[in-house]
Amino acid sequence: MKEFILPDFTHSNINVSATLAEFLGAPNGNATLPIIKKELAKNYKNVVFICFDGMGVHPLSVNLAETDFLRANVKDMLTSTFPSTTTCATTSLTTNRLPLEHGWFGWSVYFDKLKRNVNIFLDTDSWTDEKIDVAGSSPLAVFPYYFDQADENCKYAINTVFPVFVKVAHPERNVAWNFDMATFFQHIKQICAKDGKQFVYAYNNEPDHSMHENGVNCPATREMLTEISRRLEQLVKETPDTLFIVTADHGMIDVEDYVYLYQDEKLYGMLEIFPYVEPRAIAFKVKEGRKEEFEKYFMQKYGEDFVLYKSSDLIKRGLFGDKGDKGELLGDYMAIGTYTHKQAVIAPSNMLFKGHHTALTEEMLVPLIMIGDK
Repeated sequence: MKEFILPDFTHSNINVSATLAEFLGAPNGNATLPIIKKELAKNYKNVVFICFDGMGVHPLSVNLAETDFLRANVKDMLTSTFPSTTTCATTSLTTNRLPLEHGWFGWSVYFDKLKRNVNIFLDTDSWTDEKIDVAGSSPLAVFPYYFDQADENCKYAINTVFPVFVKVAHPERNVAWNFDMATFFQHIKQICAKDGKQFVYAYNNEPDHSMHENGVNCPATREMLTEISRRLEQLVKETPDTLFIVTADHGMIDVEDYVYLYQDEKLYGMLEIFPYVEPRAIAFKVKEGRKEEFEKYFMQKYGEDFVLYKSSDLIKRGLFGDKGDKGELLGDYMAIGTYTHKQAVIAPSNMLFKGHHTALTEEMLVPLIMIGDK
């Protein structure tokens, strides 16, 4: 089997945040990236950071030519966090914290106080999708966004551009956009046109949404990435004295098939709670006295499509970072999707996606794109 692509927390997308945090005078305990620091030293009027969800190295390489604006301006290749998924990676990107520090490991997390798995972005039950009250029950750490901790003497005004569903601590400096791509870029242009130095943190939920629905290597995704590339190129032309730093939270792969774990009554009979975290990075809490039986059964039946590890071993190896205390949320075992690129179906309510991520294959690689005119 091909080797997994492991996170490198000295050369990952979180290190982009670390570099920008240092630049803004915010607290930082992570490694910075010299290639970005060198460009930041050129004293641009505007510094714009954009995260395009799911826009990893693989989707770019199969959908755009090397001469297209996005690919032509790739300066480096970084790793994502693990799990390579939006809940984990965007939390690291906004807070400049490692996954083991914040605990937002995936779409679904086990809440011990509720004895339920919870879809943490929606506050819904992971099995039924019903809305639940999680007040006072969350085991997750909540950290402020790093740019909200900028030094009071920072020369840059702080701005954010987030979709309407994102909650922000400072709505007075946020522009909420409603998923129209032209409007997203227009908001950034208008902020950069303000008097004085402007810092912008912007998040766009594409092309992740398109790829989940349509797949990675397909006309719809190609059209979306082409539009992003064209609109970014136009924005750069119309916005002088601006440094653009662009990356992704994670990449994406085409799903080859589905593994219906929830239909395996024998497997689920060994568990305290049905599996959680993500379909290609699955956490298991196993009943006392059944771990040896669980290991043997899982590897025999699912070993081609998922590699099973003790969660404690992954923590010791540093796959979630080298500091933090949220490892208990990862259960007893984790099964990581292999290069067969299959999606586990953990609960009947799970959607069958054409494109997915979260494992340690191609979805781990994200680009560092930088464009400046100095």
